Amino acid sequence: MHQFVFGGLFAIAFTLALTPVMERLARRTGFLEYPSERRIHSQPVPLGGGLAIFLSFWLTLALTGQWRSELVGLLASSTVILVTGLIDDRRSLRPGAKFLGQLVASLLLIAFDTRIEFVTNPFGGMIYLGLWSIPITLLWLIAITNVVNFIDGLDGLAAGIVAIACAPLVGVALMMDRPFIALLAVVLAGSVTGFLPYNFNPARIMMGDTGALFLGFMLGAVSIEGALKGPTAIALAVPILALGLPIVDTIVVVIRRFRAGRPFYQADQGHVHHRLLALGYTQRQAVVLLYALSGIMGTLALLLLGLPTGQAVVWVGSVVLVLIVSGTLLGMQTDRTG
Repeated sequence: MHQFVFGGLFAIAFTLALTPVMERLARRTGFLEYPSERRIHSQPVPLGGGLAIFLSFWLTLALTGQWRSELVGLLASSTVILVTGLIDDRRSLRPGAKFLGQLVASLLLIAFDTRIEFVTNPFGGMIYLGLWSIPITLLWLIAITNVVNFIDGLDGLAAGIVAIACAPLVGVALMMDRPFIALLAVVLAGSVTGFLPYNFNPARIMMGDTGALFLGFMLGAVSIEGALKGPTAIALAVPILALGLPIVDTIVVVIRRFRAGRPFYQADQGHVHHRLLALGYTQRQAVVLLYALSGIMGTLALLLLGLPTGQAVVWVGSVVLVLIVSGTLLGMQTDRTG
């Protein structure tokens, strides 16, 4: 247990120390996030928080004696994601180029044997994927990467949701007897928690796509190793519920954009957090409310660990359906009032 406490605290301390350095460097180099359709800031805000989170995560593992050769693939692929985010934050990559960076990172991780090799049949047994493991793993990694990126629209929102989502991933990794994967989730949570004091509204610094893509990619990778390789349907349910809020928000937004005849990747202010602002919530109130909802989802995910498979499947389906309907109704309401 001490390695989890030590790793988490070390990561928090690293990010707390590195983030002000990145803030000063960003101001000096003009590395700033400007107001846009996606953001609601009225003034430019320094970027660079994502780099601080990345460095904190990997330095913590290296300096606490937790480095293992099996992490080479994760380090290489997450570096590709980091560079993709940095270029996007600096020059605003086209969607195709941004997707290409995610694809290369995901294929690199798969080449190092991180993949979803089977899925559990809720009615018994397992379905081995064979060659289908590659496209399914690609889909999972790219989807989770973008889910986190899409929710990153208010100060502290994506960072806090990622930290909360790590808790059930730790639980399922321990249940699957994968303590090192649980440690990775703890260190990831610590790295992003140390960033929150600087990122909560009003934000002094932002993590940008650099941080959002990195965090999403890491959550996808950790969930593969700690949950999706588990021989139970509950293992699949945990990461889905842990990230239930951003997943459902992404589904609702994509459906709405398709119905409006717009590209699904085109940024707008139609996400759930923007809807809450339209209803009169302040940034802080909206973020705290969404933290609470994410915490409830994470708690449900942990509770699933003790349920029979059939009940777990019913719970996941019911919760996701309720969230999709609620998100759709919220969008309809704010469209009428706005």
